[in-house]
Amino acid sequence: MPTRRWAPGTQCITKCEHMRPKPGELAFRKGDVVTILEACESKSWYRAKHHSSGQEGLLAAGALREREALSADPKLSLMPWFHGKISGQEAVQLLQPPEDGLFLVRESVRHPGDYVLCVSFGRDVIHYRVLHRDGHLTIDEAVCFCNLMDMVEHYSKDKGAICTKLVKPKRKQGAKSAEEELAKAGWLLNLQHLTLGAQIGEGEFGAVLQGEYLGQKVAVKNIKCDVTAQAFLDETAVMTKMQHKNLVRLLGVILHQGLYIVMEHVSKGNLVNFLRTRGRALVNTPQLLQFSLHVAEGMEYLESKKLVHRDLAARNILISEDLVAKVSDFGLAKAERKGLDSSRLPVKWTAPEALKHGSWAHRNSPASPMSGVSGCCCGRSSHMAGLHTPRCR
Repeated sequence: MPTRRWAPGTQCITKCEHMRPKPGELAFRKGDVVTILEACESKSWYRAKHHSSGQEGLLAAGALREREALSADPKLSLMPWFHGKISGQEAVQLLQPPEDGLFLVRESVRHPGDYVLCVSFGRDVIHYRVLHRDGHLTIDEAVCFCNLMDMVEHYSKDKGAICTKLVKPKRKQGAKSAEEELAKAGWLLNLQHLTLGAQIGEGEFGAVLQGEYLGQKVAVKNIKCDVTAQAFLDETAVMTKMQHKNLVRLLGVILHQGLYIVMEHVSKGNLVNFLRTRGRALVNTPQLLQFSLHVAEGMEYLESKKLVHRDLAARNILISEDLVAKVSDFGLAKAERKGLDSSRLPVKWTAPEALKHGSWAHRNSPASPMSGVSGCCCGRSSHMAGLHTPRCR
């Protein structure tokens, strides 16, 4: 039984399986995600909604644990077995005592730009050079991989051309496994339950695909570059903390050939295309104002969490089937701080004082959040209208 009662809207993870429910009860498997709708008069029961099936029903409090937010920790790594630039002798020392399948990956000292997979087998440590070939990685040129994570995943299941399957990673000192932390917090999803469909968008760092997860329509951001995927852990950590009707909801993460970020599917696409394909005759002023209100409420929620989105634009506002506007793309959502990376800012829609003083905070940037929205919804122009981005800079 929980030490405190969960409020409506709280996301929880089921701790066991209950597939033969009595009338009125909710069926679930271990690890399923549910949202609390209300507490029953009996403190040991809740009415909840199942994320995947959409069904509602009763379940015991003892079968639940609260879904935790993921902390943005610089030690959190998608590749805890990657040790960077170390020598072969250092790798041998790290892989002691000998243990079949113990492994690490390092940068090649002799061949800059290549990698080396080091595997303990018998009393020896075998070093396999990982070559770059046509934008892919390979050991034997028979099997190619899109990144190091893909390679390690493959040889963990099938030894192929190497001496033994990869069994146990030798972690770099201080590194934390993102896979373990995601699983512990309840955000790691099962690849076997995901079906990918057509591409519905193209982001700066990868494609956005339509898909299904346990029968539920989802949008999947696929990031294959291992360096970029590592950076997107920050975005994922931010999204695990955000629960609001006007923010696109994160469903979970899958680690496969990189990173799959699985989000709710928002059926009518982004605001730019929504307006372009309908026009003023079909989208009237009250509806535009309603969209602006939705976005303002989402941004107010981010502000309450001490976050500034930094890339709010109509392309990052999605419209749901029931015409609810939701803010998406938290890649630039950061805690208020000094210092700007101007290479990744929507310069035309950024408040002048934020650019001038080099600081981001909701207090000194009151114009920025809504300028882009009002420009698209109500016909307003940017304060830098008519200027190309280089001149704005």
